[in-house]
Amino acid sequence: MNEQPGKYKVKDLSLAKAGKMRIEWAESRMPVLMALKEKYRKSKPLKGFKIAGCLHVTKETAVLVNTFVEAGADVSWSGCNPLSTQDDVAAALAADGVSIFAWHGMNVQEFYWCIEETLKFKPNLTLDDGADLIFTVHNKHKELIPTVIGGTEETTTGVHRLRAMAKGGALQYPVIAVNDAETKWDFDNVYGTGQSTLDGILRSTSVLMAGKNVVVAGFGHCGRGVALRAKGLGANVIVTEVKPTAALKATLEGFRVMTMEEAAKIGDIFITATGVKDVIIERHFKMMKDGAIVCNTGHYDCEINIGDLAKLKKNVREVRADNEEYTLKDGRRIYLLAKGRLVNLAAAEGHPSEVMDMSFANQFMSQLRLAELHKKGQRLDNKVYDIPVEQDQEIATVKLRTMGYSIDRLTKEQLKYMDDYSAGT
Repeated sequence: MNEQPGKYKVKDLSLAKAGKMRIEWAESRMPVLMALKEKYRKSKPLKGFKIAGCLHVTKETAVLVNTFVEAGADVSWSGCNPLSTQDDVAAALAADGVSIFAWHGMNVQEFYWCIEETLKFKPNLTLDDGADLIFTVHNKHKELIPTVIGGTEETTTGVHRLRAMAKGGALQYPVIAVNDAETKWDFDNVYGTGQSTLDGILRSTSVLMAGKNVVVAGFGHCGRGVALRAKGLGANVIVTEVKPTAALKATLEGFRVMTMEEAAKIGDIFITATGVKDVIIERHFKMMKDGAIVCNTGHYDCEINIGDLAKLKKNVREVRADNEEYTLKDGRRIYLLAKGRLVNLAAAEGHPSEVMDMSFANQFMSQLRLAELHKKGQRLDNKVYDIPVEQDQEIATVKLRTMGYSIDRLTKEQLKYMDDYSAGT
């Protein structure tokens, strides 16, 4: 472990060269964020602002961090998941002078220690993936709240928690729900999660997906993306749901819909994507066939009740990287991937750079929006806000342009027609 107290703590600084190469690759695939980096490099609109970030330390995140730095911000960073940090990327950021506290394989105490370290420089902006940083500020460092302008939240689980917090009157500064942007939700969550989840499963198992019964718990944006990609690889996809409209959507997409009780008996691979705890519990494990593979792609490791699985085991061993074989007392074997944490980040590299380009452009522009409001002496109320529709469309426009596509525009007559309520048959 390499550490400079108050500045960084990473696994191994000697990995920095490899990390920089990975970051350069991500930059070549993230043209929107790179355009923002170039646009604000000279004007430095974030000069004087301190951003504390708690987000998966991947090569894509590094591009976002470097964009903040180029725009003038002071940054201190931690990882938002104990198993998602890419140690070479963390080393590269530390070597470039970024304050960062993150390494792969940390325990829960170390995880929160890293968050605490990022708060020592007294940030006035926060950036979250899962809201652990915001909760730490609210629960343990209330003295920082008066100087925090606002924050942003990256993921579905975090937004849900923060909206509940705001509804209860407990949120003490405004937060922009980056997750709910169309250019995040409908792309990162669907296509990013779908591809990276299957990537994590294949890296940790090397199984053939074609012909397998793949059970996807949850048919929100993430679950839908997983189901689509599994179907594309030839799997027989089964969806479990608690929301009638979501179950109906899955049915009309061509997927089988049933309860987890029914699915547990026939599933070969189980993937949870709900954001809710105890989706797979003891009675489900008891029904599973020998050789069943279980993993999670929701933000927290509570969707699969690992304690229940442990109660049934005779012994456990790691048979491959990120793949633990639980031999049960009756002789059946169940394989748990990535210790029940995000399989797409713990066992693979997370979402492709191309899709994170839009998500992180939203992060950058939302942080910039909070800073610009502060400069004007304005402040949002202590609520959770969606990003402006114009921002969504601007990012999508730039993304299309970088991909070589152009689209039509409405004429003046068409615009007039759209607002003409007297027009009829």
